[in-house]
Amino acid sequence: MRLHREGNTIMLTTGLVLLTVNLLADIYLFSDNTTAIALLAVASVILFVLVVQFFRIPNRLLTTGENQVIAPADGTIVVIEETEEGEYFKARRRQISIFMSPLNVHVNRNPVSGIVRYFKYYPGKYLVAWHPKSSTENERTTVVIESASGVQVLMRQIAGAVARRIIWYVKEGQPVEQGDEMGFIKFGSRVDIFLPLDSDVLVKIGDRTKGGVTVLADLK
Repeated sequence: MRLHREGNTIMLTTGLVLLTVNLLADIYLFSDNTTAIALLAVASVILFVLVVQFFRIPNRLLTTGENQVIAPADGTIVVIEETEEGEYFKARRRQISIFMSPLNVHVNRNPVSGIVRYFKYYPGKYLVAWHPKSSTENERTTVVIESASGVQVLMRQIAGAVARRIIWYVKEGQPVEQGDEMGFIKFGSRVDIFLPLDSDVLVKIGDRTKGGVTVLADLK
């Protein structure tokens, strides 16, 4: 396991703030209360560990398949439905949505290999990730990757009520490899995938996914 570079500043800042709080409390508040000092230290360690684990990247054997769509994120399947995708395709598509809790690994990965045909970032609101309007009103990015066979897959990163920053590493015209890092969403969010209607969906509502490992669907 390793830690993601996006967490370097947050982890360092959190560590310094907690260390300062503990030193000041030891000197000015609890100088004669060893129990309070110990409890504060334990709480600080737990908080720091929680922040650090958010940026973890587990060692995994990634799944690859030319006609397979791989989960772009860790989380839970919360939506599988036919819907109108109105931003890029402007047509009916099969939507699969993954909710990422603050305890999930938050690296986002390319669901397929191919060329990035479309990318756009939208500033927006911070509704809870499962809100019906979060996919159209929250801060988000939209990425469309065209596979070697010509099939286009749309992936949307969506900020949630806690998430306050979306990171992406792709741009239009860029070739990408399935399973490589596409981006990162800090502190809880959601990812939507839009597939052709004839895709063979292999997951169901409530399934837990592993980014880069779980196969969401087979493309025709």
